[in-house]
Amino acid sequence: MRGLPKFEDENLIVGTEDFSDAGVYRLRDDLLIVQSLDFFPPLVDDPYTFGQIAAANSMSDIFAMGARPVTVMNIVGFPDDQLELSILNEIMKGGAERVIAGGAVVVGGHTVRDVEIKFGLSVTGVVEPEKLMTNQAAKPGDVVVLTKALGTGFITTAFKKNRCDEPSLAAAVASMTQLNSIGADAARSVGAHASTDITGFGLGGHAGELAQASGVTIAIHVDRLPILPGATKLAEAGNHTRASASNRSYAEPTLRIDGSPDPMGIEMVFDPQTSGGLLISVAADKADALVSHAKAAGAEVTCVIGEVLEKQDAAIVLTTSG
Repeated sequence: MRGLPKFEDENLIVGTEDFSDAGVYRLRDDLLIVQSLDFFPPLVDDPYTFGQIAAANSMSDIFAMGARPVTVMNIVGFPDDQLELSILNEIMKGGAERVIAGGAVVVGGHTVRDVEIKFGLSVTGVVEPEKLMTNQAAKPGDVVVLTKALGTGFITTAFKKNRCDEPSLAAAVASMTQLNSIGADAARSVGAHASTDITGFGLGGHAGELAQASGVTIAIHVDRLPILPGATKLAEAGNHTRASASNRSYAEPTLRIDGSPDPMGIEMVFDPQTSGGLLISVAADKADALVSHAKAAGAEVTCVIGEVLEKQDAAIVLTTSG
C-alpha cells in the first residue's frame, strides 16, 4: 500500500490507514457508508455451507465497524468449463441465506471463469456517525472481549488433508457461519470503545493492529482463550497453515511474552481465522453486560481475554492470568 496514492477528501472518514476493517465515507452529516469486500476459495466440500461461510466472513468487517450491511454484490470465480453450474447455484444460495440473516440484500455481482472456485461479497453498510466503531479508540483500563473461539485454521487445514473428525469440523462450521452482528449488537449496547474482527492475521495480528492504531498495549491472557473443540489436538498433530508462521513473524517485532504461557495456546494466537469473532475493547465495568448480551444472543463462548494498558515497548503482551 505504501506506493499507492493517498486520497484526500474531507468526507473520507476512514481510508487505508491504521489497519482499519472497512472504509468509511460521509454522505451526510448524519449518515456514513461503510464498505468492504472479501473472497476466497472453498474451505469445506459442501457448496451451500461454503457460501454461508464466505458471506458471513465478508459482512464481518461491516459489523466490526458498528454498521449494518445494506447491499451486497457477489464476487465469483468459477471453472464453468469443468464443474456443473448447479454447484455455483448452491454456493450463491448459501451466501444469500446469510445475507438475508444479516439484514441486507443482494443487488448483483460479477462472475469470471477461473481455474479455482472463489466466492465472496462486496458489502456496503450504513451507520450514524455517533455509532461508528473503529480500531482506534481502545483506552487504558478497558478489558478486551473475544466473541468466537479460535482454531478454524488448524481445523480446516486438517480437513483438507483428510485428518479432521466430523465433530471438530461441525464446530468450526457453526462458528464460521455465525454472524458477527451478535458481537456488534452487544458492543453497541454498552458503548464499547473499539472493535476489530479476527481473520487472516490471527488474534495476535489483529490485536496488534488495534493496539497500534489506538496507541496502547494489549495484554492477552493465553489461558483464557476460547478454543474450538478438537483444534488443540489437530494443532499438536501438525496441521498448521503457512500463515501461522507468517502471522507470528509479522507480530513478533511488537510482541512480548511474560511468564510461561502454554505453547499451544500461543499457537492459537497466531492461527489464521476464517470468519472469526470480534475483539472488543470495553470499559471494565461494562464487560459483564457485554458478555451476557452476546451469550444470550448465541455467541456462547464470548469472554474477557485480557486488558488494555498504557503504551509500553510492545503492542501485544502474551501472559497468563495466574
